[in-house]
Amino acid sequence: MSIAEVARLAGVSTATVSRALSGRGHVSAAARERVVAAARELGYVVSQAASSLASGRTRNVGIVLPFLSRWYFTAVLEGAQQRLMRSGYDVTLYNLAGDGGERRTVFEHFLQRQRVDAVIAVSLELTEPEVTSLHALGKPLVGVGGPIPGVRTLAIDDVAVATLATEHLIGLGHSRIGLIGGDVESDADFHLPTKRRQGWEAAMREAGLPIAESRVANADFTVQGGYRAAKQLLGAPLRDRATAIFAASDEMAFGAMLAARDLGLSVPLDVSIVGVDDHDMSDFFGLTTIAQFPGAQGALAVDILMAQLEPKGDDTPPSDTPLPFELRVRSSTSRPRD
Repeated sequence: MSIAEVARLAGVSTATVSRALSGRGHVSAAARERVVAAARELGYVVSQAASSLASGRTRNVGIVLPFLSRWYFTAVLEGAQQRLMRSGYDVTLYNLAGDGGERRTVFEHFLQRQRVDAVIAVSLELTEPEVTSLHALGKPLVGVGGPIPGVRTLAIDDVAVATLATEHLIGLGHSRIGLIGGDVESDADFHLPTKRRQGWEAAMREAGLPIAESRVANADFTVQGGYRAAKQLLGAPLRDRATAIFAASDEMAFGAMLAARDLGLSVPLDVSIVGVDDHDMSDFFGLTTIAQFPGAQGALAVDILMAQLEPKGDDTPPSDTPLPFELRVRSSTSRPRD
């Protein structure tokens, strides 16, 4: 079965068939319907290999992530994959979780093999050689999670996010506010834990409240890590114990809520807890959180890539695109006990 036969049955040119089935180039809705109907009737399927040889494109985008075991990264991936699928692109996933050698292998070998047309890097502070090597191959690159020199990036203001979360607790009347931040390993790319601590400190200073190191515990952005950190904070003597906790991620906040329960404390009567993300389970836990819409981040990253892969006008996206966030108040926060 050939493209010429589809063109004859649909009453259009082979070029129109190619545009209609590839999604590249303008085709009227009526012509597209005739082409799709003819292809279906004849059982014609576009040969991806032939299309790639003709265009020099694989219609495949590589997405590089540091983890797949954490909700934020899978949510970004889902948003990107759905948008790419609608654009007629496949996804090759590169998961860097492991012994540390994966990153070098991915950037020095896999991404150099011309198997992908473009790359989305999620929460990875790419080095200059990594960026240069991809640009030398003509591969568009978008970063999600923080600024990368020479790369279009999407970034949330982590300082402002943490400030908003802490201000919510201060507004409820809390003065002894603890922090579950990130450990050293979590601070490697874009220094997210450092920025969220800066936001917590800024809100505390603005309110004239003391910043006590005894009310800070760091973890690894997992439920288990948040549980252990909260046990440390909530095990303090009553007069010194935090009446509220800002956790730098929802998963650590879930762990804090479970730790409070196991210590016989009520959330929010004994301790209020707020997180960051708006995880799918946040509503189930009744967790007050700062929503950052990771699915939309992934979709927007694809839109920026598509503007480079298949430009449709003269509009050029800004180099750095700020991302929205908002406070979502649920039952895990309230005024402190009198």
